Amino acid sequence: MTSDPRLGPIALPDSRARRVVEKLLDGSSVSLNGHAPQDIRVYHPDFFPRVLHQGTLGLGEAYMDGWWDCERIDEMAHQLLTHGLGAHAQSTSERLMYRLQAGFFNLQSRARAYIVGEAHYDLGNDLFQRMLDDTMCYSCGYWKDADTLLEAQRAKLDLACRKLKLEPGMRVLDIGCGWGSFAEHAARHHGVEVTGITISREQAELARKRCEGLPVEILLEDYRDLEGQFDRIVSIGMFEHVGHRNYDTYFETVSRLLPADGLFMLHTIGSNSSNISADPWINRYIFPNGVLPSAVHIARTSESQLLMEDWQNFGADYDRTLMAWLENFDARWHEIADRYNERTRRMFRYYLSVCAGAFRARNLQLWQVVFSKGREGRYDAPR
Repeated sequence: MTSDPRLGPIALPDSRARRVVEKLLDGSSVSLNGHAPQDIRVYHPDFFPRVLHQGTLGLGEAYMDGWWDCERIDEMAHQLLTHGLGAHAQSTSERLMYRLQAGFFNLQSRARAYIVGEAHYDLGNDLFQRMLDDTMCYSCGYWKDADTLLEAQRAKLDLACRKLKLEPGMRVLDIGCGWGSFAEHAARHHGVEVTGITISREQAELARKRCEGLPVEILLEDYRDLEGQFDRIVSIGMFEHVGHRNYDTYFETVSRLLPADGLFMLHTIGSNSSNISADPWINRYIFPNGVLPSAVHIARTSESQLLMEDWQNFGADYDRTLMAWLENFDARWHEIADRYNERTRRMFRYYLSVCAGAFRARNLQLWQVVFSKGREGRYDAPR
């Protein structure tokens, strides 16, 4: 059932479920049917049992169905996570199911590797072109000296190039090349040859068009099938899809493809905890089978293959990036509204907003880690 927010919030039911939710919210600065931007306005009486029984999955689905609304979902998420509700927001059955699946099955095996591409990245280039900026970067921008999203994304791309110490004529591998953002930038501005791989057909098609005339090859391929050697390797926003059972294989593959004097830069969202888990709503609707690595996961699984040269965290910049995407999405939705339904619009608004709140609360991080194979001399990382 989908409710109509235009009818206004309902009178809150006198139920145990409502009282439990109110108790959880107590002290969080988030109220029910209040007037603050972060307050939850309830449009369906079954909102409360649905959220209590299904946790974050129920909360997200209820928003998609129009059962509740909020002027600033990003700030709602920020306040709730800062209040400590994150640990209690997933139902026990959902947490147990994911841990069982991740423990007994390789959710990111070769056979399953293309699922996230088909479910999310292949949703439609027209949607992402309106949400992102001209670089088509779908990862955190670097806002240190930037005022706009475009400036932040160009700064991020150039920061990666400088960390890799690119020189004209080098062969570069981009693992998870997306729509060709890094490949185009590195080839155009640093004179390198780039091989980019992606598991999304839509991404590959657009990346090839964007890189026409440049020494760039875009392949629809799994990283585990790569052969050859590359002077430099970069991976931006892809490691989140690798999965903990494949971390060893991932770093072994990078080491095999990298020469003795090579450099590898990993750009990834990071978790504060080493527990293997995923938000049930994100897992179902946005990034199927994804899992965020912890610092321990990266350090432990890379140490036998590579030497860590530098580690930078600019996770706070993801908040600003996501809010810029949300602004673009809202401003340009009318251009594609006839191609997608209202549930998809609410799904993306919820996804971008909740993730912005999580980064604002510092529940999530964004790391750039530079590795070598033990090359001689000191490595000085640009910032």
